[in-house]
Amino acid sequence: MNRDELRKLIAIWFEEDIRDGDHTSLSCIPPTQMGCQQLIIKEDGIIAGIEVAKEIINYFDPECRMEQYLHDGDEVHKGDVAFKVYGKELSLLQIERTMLNVMQRMSGVATTAHRYQSLINDTGCHVLDTRKTTPGLRYLEKEAVKIGGGMNHRIGLFDMILLKDNHVDFAGGITAALTRARDYCKEKGKDLRIEIEVRNEDEIKEALATNIPDRIMLDNFTPERTKHAVELIRTWEKTAGRHMEIESSGGITIDTIHDYAVCGVDFVSVGALTHSVKSLDMSFKAVK
Repeated sequence: MNRDELRKLIAIWFEEDIRDGDHTSLSCIPPTQMGCQQLIIKEDGIIAGIEVAKEIINYFDPECRMEQYLHDGDEVHKGDVAFKVYGKELSLLQIERTMLNVMQRMSGVATTAHRYQSLINDTGCHVLDTRKTTPGLRYLEKEAVKIGGGMNHRIGLFDMILLKDNHVDFAGGITAALTRARDYCKEKGKDLRIEIEVRNEDEIKEALATNIPDRIMLDNFTPERTKHAVELIRTWEKTAGRHMEIESSGGITIDTIHDYAVCGVDFVSVGALTHSVKSLDMSFKAVK
């Protein structure tokens, strides 16, 4: 996300929170009084969102100054201080919740991504996120996945073709869907990677026979079926003379991800990286 896009989001966040004024702070804090608050980590994890916090602070009050001790991607522990911010106390109080909401969410995503990826580091497989993101926060959540050691799938519907089961059924089958996708890219001058979701061995064979997709997604396969599918695709590669990326997807959990990764797939996509994450606990406390 570029800076201009981020600042548009920040404006929405502050409008949501402050509207015509933080009347609590305005009622009891002198407008020129200066102070300091520090960001304290309250549980172990991976911190993310510090660079976004800088933009939030700068947007609201450019005169505030951050003294930074930690960086995005650092492993943190309860009691760590990530940074201190010096400035008008009114500014610090009004920045607090918006900044914490973003940092806690991003750090929760980064921590979850790190946990999943660390379980499969011995396999050469990579954990991917999905489009199951919080509306309006997709870029930040996907950035947090990368900070935590995971990888991004597509950002949205615009940067990759992913033919899922509904596309295949509406198009009239695997071959029809892939052929139309390839022809569409040629017609529109689009250099888009093409991935197709398959549900069984017959669909795998049909997809391979077209020699069109860049990646095959094994949807809701068991580890046993996944292993067989990988063997089938890798055998095809020897004849085709090219590599076919393989992705496992569908109901894969923290307890089963290694079972899939050891089958030889290149990627495992996990919606839980973003759709059911617990925020990392932290607080922004006054320094007296």
